[in-house]
Amino acid sequence: MKSSDRNSKFLLTHREREVFELLVQDKTTRDIAEQLFISEKTVRNHISNVMQKLNVKGRAQAVVELIKLGELKI
Repeated sequence: MKSSDRNSKFLLTHREREVFELLVQDKTTRDIAEQLFISEKTVRNHISNVMQKLNVKGRAQAVVELIKLGELKI
């Protein structure tokens, strides 16, 4: 297994993936928090962590990158 394969498999935590799957369904931070039984602050932290991992500036850019990497389906 190439290191790039290994990295992409573990790019997102399970929770980060759940948050972004809901985000692409056009859910608000509040909707996501309620659905996952976490606080809105925690949702924002997950999104922020993913944006840092991807070195992008916004949610939309993060979604685009995750789709490119095959981490997210729409």
